[in-house]
Amino acid sequence: MHLAADRNEHSIEMAFADIFNEHAHSLYILAFRLTKSDQQAKDIVQEVFLKLWEGHDNIHEIKNIEAWLFTLAQNKVIDYLRKTAATTRLRNALWEKITQLPDEIDAAISIKEYNDILSKAIDRLPPQRKLIYKLNREKDLNYQEIADHLKISRHTVKNQLSTAVKSIRAFFSHMSRTFF
Repeated sequence: MHLAADRNEHSIEMAFADIFNEHAHSLYILAFRLTKSDQQAKDIVQEVFLKLWEGHDNIHEIKNIEAWLFTLAQNKVIDYLRKTAATTRLRNALWEKITQLPDEIDAAISIKEYNDILSKAIDRLPPQRKLIYKLNREKDLNYQEIADHLKISRHTVKNQLSTAVKSIRAFFSHMSRTFF
């Protein structure tokens, strides 16, 4: 019985190796053309074949392995591009906030220092106000979602968030007078 299982496992490994050898380069070319990144293209190919290996018991059920692999690779590329776009948007939004600070702060402060000061300002908020601020800014929840989550009124959320923003601005103002 073990001999048959070993043969079956060996057969699956051979089929997997054949599929890899036949399609890995084409998948890499596709991923590289779309991501413009050698390392990211290699990572995507690895993720595609890892997914295939994780489901290797059902590999015989895939009607068109080439279409399956290319569809999965395209989805992985789309995920990567979405993540890259989100990171770029976040970086741009942060830069926009920094450039809106007074000129003397803008000239002297780095992004890391800005984040450090922002973290300190947030940490000084009372616990509930801090939680509301983080749910809004980090989790991107709206007033009603926060109110439902915390079982408080939407009006309380609005007031707490407004007060949090004022406190953070005041902290930044204080820090700019202290250090600049």
